[in-house]
Order: sequence, then C-alpha cells, then structure tokens
Amino acid sequence: MPSGMSEPVGALAPGAPTRAAVILPWERQGRDVSGADQPRAAEARLAEAVGLAASIGLVVVHTAILPVRIRRPSMLLGEGQVSMQGQSISHNQVEVVIVDAALSPVQQRNLERAWGCKVIDRTGLILDIFGERAATKEGTLQVELAHLEYQRSRLVRSWTHLERQRGGFGFLGGPGETQIEADRRLIGDRLVRLRMELDLVRRTRGLHRSARRRVPFPVIALVGYTNAGKSTLFNALTGAGVTARDQLFATLDPTMRGLRLPSGRRVILSDTVGFISELPHELVEAFRATLEEVSEADVILHVRDAAHPESAAQRTDVIKVLDDMVADGTLDPAWADRTIEVLNKADLLGGVAEVPLRPGAVAVSAITGEGLEALKAAIDTRIAEGMEIADYHIPPQDGARLAWLYQHGEVVERHDDDAAVHMKVRLLPADRARFERQE
Repeated sequence: MPSGMSEPVGALAPGAPTRAAVILPWERQGRDVSGADQPRAAEARLAEAVGLAASIGLVVVHTAILPVRIRRPSMLLGEGQVSMQGQSISHNQVEVVIVDAALSPVQQRNLERAWGCKVIDRTGLILDIFGERAATKEGTLQVELAHLEYQRSRLVRSWTHLERQRGGFGFLGGPGETQIEADRRLIGDRLVRLRMELDLVRRTRGLHRSARRRVPFPVIALVGYTNAGKSTLFNALTGAGVTARDQLFATLDPTMRGLRLPSGRRVILSDTVGFISELPHELVEAFRATLEEVSEADVILHVRDAAHPESAAQRTDVIKVLDDMVADGTLDPAWADRTIEVLNKADLLGGVAEVPLRPGAVAVSAITGEGLEALKAAIDTRIAEGMEIADYHIPPQDGARLAWLYQHGEVVERHDDDAAVHMKVRLLPADRARFERQE
C-alpha cells in the first residue's frame, strides 16, 4: 500500500472514528546470504498492519514504508523521517500513530512528543485487539496479564508526576516511595493475583480434558495464521455458529464441537486463536493455556489461506510458533506427523483442482463446501494410522467391557465360542492403555 497524503481535512466531528496512521519501518538487511529478499514483502506487511488497525475500528488516513538503515535509540527513525511524517500526521489530523515495529518506552515517548499524538507499537496494537475480543473468563484474564506485563516496562513513559515521592507508611522511616515505584508495586501485586486466577482456570480446563479422555473422543485442533478461515471451516464442518468474519483475530477463545467422520467415528473439533508474525512474547506466554489444546490434539489441521499472496510466509510463521512450543516442552517433537495441511479458500483460485498441494495436503473451500468430504476422510485416515491393533478374549457375560470396546475402538474381527468372545480391535494408544489397566 503506497504512502500518500490527502487534502487537508476540516475539524473532526464529535464522535467521529479515530483517525490513524500506520508507519512501517523496513530494514533491508533481512536479505539472506544468497541475496534473496525477505520472505514477506513490505507492502504485504503494511497491509496486514492496516488490517489490524481497521479490525478495532480505526480509520487509517495515512500510511508509509520507511527504510531503516540504523535503529536509532532515541526514536528508531531518522530525524528527517520523523519530521516529514510529522507534517503528514498534522496535515491529516491523525490522532493515533501505529508504528509496526517493537518500540522501546523511550522511543515511544519521544515519538509522541515529536508528533503530538498517541503512538503505539505492534505489540500495543495486538494487545488492544485481544483486549477487545476476549470473551471468556480465561481469555479476559490472559489479556489483562499480557497488558500488565507490557505496561510494567512502560511506566517510564509517564509524566513527571510519577517522580513525586509519597510519605512512608506506618513506622517505616526514610524518604517514602515515588509514584512510579508505587505503580510498579501495584502492577506486581495484580500480576500475582492474575496468575493465581489463571492457574485455577487452567486446572479447570485440565479437568475438562481429563473428562474428555474418559469419554474419550479424538481431539482435532485447528491452527493457522489469523484470518486463514479457521472459524469458517469449523462452522462448515460442525454446523456451529462460531463468529467468522473477514477480520484479523475474529476468534480469541477456544471453542469445541463434536463431529462425526465418514467411518462413524466421533471426534471433538477445537478452534483456536490465530497466529501472526512477531506475536508479542507477552501474548505467547499468556495464551499458553489456549495452545494447550494443540498439544493435546490427536490430529492438527494447519489451515492456510491458499489465495493469500503471503501464504508461504504465513506457513513459516505458524511452524515457527509450533517449533517454539516444542523447544519449551509444550508440544511433542512429532507434531508434524499428526498434522494435515489444509489449503482453504480454494474458491478464490477457481476450485480445489487449481490449488497446488504438498504431499498429504488437502484443498478445501469452507464457503462452498468443496473438498470437505475429502478432508474428513483424511482426518479419518490419520486417526486410524495412529491406532494400534490388539487381541482380547472377553467372557461372554462381560457386556460392559464388550460395549466399551465397541464404543471406543474399531472391531476388526470377532469370533465367539462358549469360553470367550475373541476380538481384534483397533484402538488409540491411550484407549488401549486405559482398557488394559481395567483388566
């Protein structure tokens, strides 16, 4: 999206949408040793940032891509760049500037002073989006935790009143504490309480997962870059009414529904939060419980937007997050072996036959329904590949155990005689272990 300046605007109407500018500092040293460009184009990255801003109701009236040769500690950008952008910001009566990069507290404060308006960086923008969208108790707690972690390092941005001292308390002598120290202490106290509340919520989620294991049904988790169409696919497969909009981060809280596959096997489908490049580390940590559904899944569906020009770069971003989960022990290293790549939005390319596929991938259109049956069959096959075949000899009068095997497994062979019912059954490893512990 090219930079541009509009004609001077008049006075802002009361209640008018907030006017915003999106500025992308772009470092060219991202080229690899072969001289190839960065996998993500500057224009696509800028368009994504504009989409993020629009998703919370900001009206973007000015954009710019600014080459950065040296990251300046004071304002990140060069003085000439800051001055020229300041003219455009004033010209367009911009109220908030989004700098699509990570800004230090000092850089953020100095840019606000130079431009005379509010400045937020990529992390702050994504945190604002998450804060607006979180609906469940868990999601709300996670967002507040991430916000406070972010704000604790930003107190330096506050004005001089934060340096005023407060008197000591009780019998404590000394000069007292400054306002900034008091604010940090209050944030620290709130963080402790939030983590305790989150631990309680996560224990409750753990109990729910334990209950599902006792049922149990295989869990299928949808992951993918934000706005890849995960929620639309979730609705198409399950008939659920999950919010599905052409909007970044339309889904933040995990949602689960049942689904019956062509084999008759029932599974639980889980829709999760979308990934994004350079996801703030505060949110990666805060949303760990959301991603636990991925670590528990029997099959992972990596949903991609096949029609997006940055689809390959988005795939790399998602895989990086999953690999990071392996590194910190959240996800097992064999996650790729239970993953099916789903290239969605095939209707925008002319149908599933027009979508180039990697081996084992499936092309679908969640909008038209094309390819959904093939996807269900692929899920069935992947689950079956992870199952084990075991032989059991059950007394004919033990109807409860016979029914359990029929409910939780696939009976491949059965032979009855007076002494026992001889069965060859295909079971998930966890179900086989559970059944044999009961013997």
